[in-house]
Amino acid sequence: MARSKRLNDNELVELKKLYKELLLSGICFERTRRKEIQRILNEWMESLDEDFIAHPIMKIFRTMIIVQKEIGLGHAALSSILLYRAVNKGTVSEEKVKELFGENTAAIIVGLNKVYDLYNRNAVIESENFRKLLLSFAENLQVILIILAERLDTMRSLAEYPVEQQEKIAYEASYLYAPLAHRIGLYGIKTELEDLSLKYTARDTYKEIARKLNETKRSRDQYIVEFIEPVKKRLQEAGFHFDIKGRTKSIYSIWNKIKKQNTTFENIYDLFAIRIIIDCPIEQEKSECWQVYSIITDMYTPNPKRLRDWLSIPKLNGYESLHITVMGPKGKWVEVQIRTRRMDEIAEKGLAAHWKYKGIKEEQGMDEWLKNIREILENPNLNAIDYMDNFKLDLYNEEVFVFTPKGDLQKLKKGATLLDFAYNIHSNIGNRCVGGIVNGKHVQLKYVLKNGDQVEVLTSSTQKPKVDWLNIVTTSKSKNRIKQTLKEIEYKEAENGKETLLRRLKNWKIEYDEAEIARLAKKMGFKTISVFYQAITNERINLSELRTLLTESEQRENTEQRSAENYSHQTELERITSTSSSDVLVIDQNLKNINYSLAKCCNPIYGDEVFGFVTINGGIKIHRKNCPNAPQMISRFGYRIVEARWSGKSGQQYPITLRIVGHDDIGIVTNITSVISKELGINMRSISVDSHDGLFQGSISILINDLNALEVLIKKIRNIKGVKQVMRE
Repeated sequence: MARSKRLNDNELVELKKLYKELLLSGICFERTRRKEIQRILNEWMESLDEDFIAHPIMKIFRTMIIVQKEIGLGHAALSSILLYRAVNKGTVSEEKVKELFGENTAAIIVGLNKVYDLYNRNAVIESENFRKLLLSFAENLQVILIILAERLDTMRSLAEYPVEQQEKIAYEASYLYAPLAHRIGLYGIKTELEDLSLKYTARDTYKEIARKLNETKRSRDQYIVEFIEPVKKRLQEAGFHFDIKGRTKSIYSIWNKIKKQNTTFENIYDLFAIRIIIDCPIEQEKSECWQVYSIITDMYTPNPKRLRDWLSIPKLNGYESLHITVMGPKGKWVEVQIRTRRMDEIAEKGLAAHWKYKGIKEEQGMDEWLKNIREILENPNLNAIDYMDNFKLDLYNEEVFVFTPKGDLQKLKKGATLLDFAYNIHSNIGNRCVGGIVNGKHVQLKYVLKNGDQVEVLTSSTQKPKVDWLNIVTTSKSKNRIKQTLKEIEYKEAENGKETLLRRLKNWKIEYDEAEIARLAKKMGFKTISVFYQAITNERINLSELRTLLTESEQRENTEQRSAENYSHQTELERITSTSSSDVLVIDQNLKNINYSLAKCCNPIYGDEVFGFVTINGGIKIHRKNCPNAPQMISRFGYRIVEARWSGKSGQQYPITLRIVGHDDIGIVTNITSVISKELGINMRSISVDSHDGLFQGSISILINDLNALEVLIKKIRNIKGVKQVMRE
């Protein structure tokens, strides 16, 4: 393939440099697979736009280098990075990849294509696609790791992207991918993503901190040497084999401290940390780390409140280390991290490094976390925006370690309550939780767990979740389980309430009219008929009073029926005189100027298909043919139905109500009202909006000229970002 025709000299130099780096990093494939990869890539590149070919190839190479050198994945992941674009383009099939490179490679490619299918629609994942993104992640851990590598490369080359996309991509790296890297244990990648994100989202702040760090570098380096030299000497005398180094904290970390402590750069004293990495056999790791701890604390006074022991109980992402803060020379606090070579590799390469040491310690935490994601995402009623917020919070949270009555260790996020603990064990236990016993003492649902607590959950068969429980729990798993159960309870209560009403109506010998019940429920102050039925189940409605209201309605209807029994509609229609100035309706056999009114149950407007219904006073009610009451009227009172059609041009405005459902986004109501106000001949009468679970439901009453104008308006409202449904009532 004549690639040189498609690449300029600079691009060729860059590609050769990357390829050489790939070879030096140890990435290589056996000969047969190498030939197949080369053949597939050649075919894929032939299909690309000539002006674009260099960029995806270079991105592939850069991502492979990150995956191999900074994360430590093997050939399956590397093959996937090389081939998934070709699979997506149709150059090679998934079945062929499975045959040539194995099922693992094919599975990773499927996951990568799902993720990139979302990104092809938009440079940044929107909230509605967030759930799909997480599902792709939850299926294969290696997909997460590869996407993190690709996002890191994107952030490193973000200056090449359009300015309008830079900030959005940087924000996403900060709120999703940096926490995700933290959760997996890729601290180096997490730190770099945070710094690069700050560089594009708070440019002036980033430049200012970088400038001040550069100005103080010489004095800081000198202090690190002063601290390290005596420590190094003591450790060598004790016979340890180790590396010791000082590192400056990241710009993002310093900025975070400035924000949290509401202070200035000059008042941040712990700008660096000292790391001691011990070379020792695995069976001696803990003892040697504690011996080094003893030597350090003999030399410098420790702060007991700042001891972090992740040797005895590692973090959920596998991180193991011993952190202490000591008072160094010149009265400065210095953080010292003590870990072994194995621990350091796991800290840098995260869970991927665990596979290298698989026989030493099984890592199940991440599998449990991914399983938890899958379980939550199975909820069809899951609100994407709510879960997006909860997910982001869960990624960064530190753990609290507690024990069951049998002594089994449970890990939860810091700040978790007894109720979170109950849901962590099982949803049914959480739903029936009434309290607990912690360290032998009775506690309430809102008790905040502390490290080392021994927790027993107390349950009751009569207990069920309540709305205020959402203010007690802190984990996304608990919140989503409670929301799901509450919706199930509401549905059951509504069904039971409807069944109760149907039985009573049968006993009262009153015919069930759903439209009439809905109007009555609205008149009684219930937002929806479901809430009305729930109120019946919960005995918040006096059924005797309800019977009276329904009976009065039925009597009015019967009066209409009796008064019209001897009505000869052809003769009477000819005698009806009009009190209406409009002649846009032709009723029955070309009769005009008939006394009619528009039915309020369906609010017909000019252009609707309509029919007339003769009323007690000799006038006619005009209904839409798709009126919810039409089937009942036609079947019961067919002799009172007359034809009606629109004639001429609309000479008036008609009242209608639109029901709009959409995402509860800032400004969406303003956008809707703005669209309505710009339409000629449309006047807004009233608006009411209700927000629940990330969705809003609005009822908007307007005056409009005809059906064509309404259809145009509905189409424009549907095109507003965030609007899901527009319905005419």
